[in-house]
Amino acid sequence: FFFTQPSFVRLSRHSKDTISFQVENKIMMRLSIVAIFIIGWARYSIAFVASNGSFQKNAFSAISTTMNESTIGRGSDSDDIPTNLPSDVGMDYIPLATLLATGNFEEADQFTRDALIVLSGSKAAGRDFVYFTEVKRIPNTDLATIERLWNRFSKGKFGYSVQKQKWKVSKGDFEIFCQKIGWTTTDGEVERKKRWFGASEFTYDLKKAPEGHLPLTSALRGTSLLKNLLSHPVWDDDVWKKEP
Repeated sequence: FFFTQPSFVRLSRHSKDTISFQVENKIMMRLSIVAIFIIGWARYSIAFVASNGSFQKNAFSAISTTMNESTIGRGSDSDDIPTNLPSDVGMDYIPLATLLATGNFEEADQFTRDALIVLSGSKAAGRDFVYFTEVKRIPNTDLATIERLWNRFSKGKFGYSVQKQKWKVSKGDFEIFCQKIGWTTTDGEVERKKRWFGASEFTYDLKKAPEGHLPLTSALRGTSLLKNLLSHPVWDDDVWKKEP
């Protein structure tokens, strides 16, 4: 299980590409808000006619319901997307921040794996996966930036630091760890690891996913990669939590 899929967001972007990405995202968010109020108003109209004119109560209820439905499974949209996202190698984390802020956890998960491939030097070596021995090459600064974004926009539910705590509670038992963070499923009476090739079996909904469910780490070549990520020096203290 745990195969890598092609990334929707490229890691290397020129400044104009980043600006375009942000502008398009803002436009889409504004269009979404307009759509929400149109649908809410339509619901109000129906409620108004049916209730013989209970204007305030029905209008508020219809629009509030539509707003609530539109945010199911999304991240912490109320937070502004940070612009000071440090990287020791010049990595652009605005796309990751934008994906997480808009609740696109599946693409954010893929972006994160792709970023680790670059940060560890694996991509420069011509590989699309990370050897566990390369994890130590990932800069503390970059891993801290990635972790702060995951923590911030998942309200503390996702991230490697969360998984580290689950790993500790599981006493380093990979099977128990997978059960705790929802990486297993059952076929009848048989329990197995979830798959992400084909139709992914993982959960990318913030409300439905267990704590520590994301980001995903490939265990195709064993558990050494995961173990090394969770024992990276950046987690030795809480310095990573401090905003730059």
